[in-house]
Amino acid sequence: MGLSRAVLGDLLEILVVAVGLYLIASVTIEAVHVVGSSMNPSLQNNDLVIASRIDYRLHSPERGDIVIVRDPYDPSQNFIKRVIGLPGDQVLIRAGHVYLNGLRLKEPYISADWRTTTNWPALPDQPDGEVVPPGNYFVLGDNRDHSSDSRLFGYIAQSQLEGRAIVRFWPVSGIELLDVKPTLAKEPLSSRIGG
Repeated sequence: MGLSRAVLGDLLEILVVAVGLYLIASVTIEAVHVVGSSMNPSLQNNDLVIASRIDYRLHSPERGDIVIVRDPYDPSQNFIKRVIGLPGDQVLIRAGHVYLNGLRLKEPYISADWRTTTNWPALPDQPDGEVVPPGNYFVLGDNRDHSSDSRLFGYIAQSQLEGRAIVRFWPVSGIELLDVKPTLAKEPLSSRIGG
């Protein structure tokens, strides 16, 4: 009788630990299915990534983070984009290049053949760009020619960020950490666009 109680006690302990680990995992991470091509070449349609759901409860988003965002038009849906502009950054897009605070952003994760030259902001009275408001972020898809992002729907509030993509785990041949970050060029904006 004593042995069976010990075995039951061990099984109960294992069950409690397993349930605890499951609850912790379900609150802290999630698997995200990538749909569409807006993050090519970094992420492909049908890739699966693991996202941290607690990162932004511990610290603010960083430039270059790939984030899971609640859709501003349909809060029941999420999409995946990259953080480009942080609160207080002055963002300008001219001739297929992103400028932050007057310096060109070097982005190793985008295709070299970004053809869309749509300027942002489009208003001619903002030749130096627009400042990202406090508590908000400017997000872009890596596939700039085929992405609905802050150029279309504006800034994303931190409360709309559902998580940070950490690693692609499917397909197995493409397993990788999602940690490539942009850098700022040393040359000022005026020397880059002839002004």
